[in-house]
Amino acid sequence: MGEPQYHIRSKPGDVGEAVLLPGDPGRVESIARLLDHPRLIANNREYITYTGDLGGRTVSVCSTGIGSPSTAIAVEELAAIGATTFIRVGTTGSIQADVGFGDLVVATAAVRDEGTTPGYAPLAYPAVADFELAQAMLGAARRMNHRVHAGIVRSHDSLYTDLHAPAMPRREELEQALRVWQRSRVLCNDMESSTIFVLCALRQLRGGSVLTVVNEPGEENIDPKRVAALDLTPMFQVALAAIGQLAPAEA
Repeated sequence: MGEPQYHIRSKPGDVGEAVLLPGDPGRVESIARLLDHPRLIANNREYITYTGDLGGRTVSVCSTGIGSPSTAIAVEELAAIGATTFIRVGTTGSIQADVGFGDLVVATAAVRDEGTTPGYAPLAYPAVADFELAQAMLGAARRMNHRVHAGIVRSHDSLYTDLHAPAMPRREELEQALRVWQRSRVLCNDMESSTIFVLCALRQLRGGSVLTVVNEPGEENIDPKRVAALDLTPMFQVALAAIGQLAPAEA
C-alpha cells in the first residue's frame, strides 16, 4: 500500500479522487457528516482527514490550516496518493459593497498575492479554477437559491495588514492596493485559492474554490460570535453537489 505521506499521514487507498479542503480542522468532521459512512483517516498537525461515500463515489475532506504554504503541502501529498479534484471550502473577506455577509463566492481565478506559488511558476502564470468545476458549483448554488457571486478573488499571506491597514507602517501602500483591487472588481480576499489553482493546473488536476463571506468592506475585525452563528453547510453542499455532477477526473 505504500508508506503514509509525511504531513497528512495518509497513503494510497485512504482518500477519494475528490477532496474538499477546509482550512479549519474544526470544520472537517461537520463536512464528513454530509457523507455516507465517514471514517477518520488521520490527524496530524493541521491536517485532519476523513473519507466517506457520496452517491457511490469515494470523497475525502482534509484540512489545510491557514495560508498557502500548508495548503501546498496538502495538495502535493493528496495528489501523490491519488486525489485529482480539489475544492477549497473556506471563509473570505469581501472587498466589494455588493458582496455581503453570508454570501457565497465561486472563484473563477485568483490574484497571486502570496509567497508560495512563485516557487512553482512565474507570476505571469495565471491562477485559474477548473472551468467545469467552477460552472458546476455556480449552477449548484443557483439551484439551491443561495446568493452567490462568481469572479476573481485575491489570495494573500497577511490577514491583519488588510484588516488594520491604517495602523501598519506601510499604510499608504496597503490602502492604495486595496483601492486597486476594489476598482479591478476583485470580489474578496482569502489565503489559499491561488495555490490550489496553480498547483492543480501544473499537475493537470482539477482545482476549485467556493467561499463564504464573513467580513465586509471597512470592518476592522471578524466578529467570532457572528461567524459562529453562520451556517456554512450551504458552501459544503455546493461543493459536494458539483462533485456529484462531474465525471471523475483522470489520474
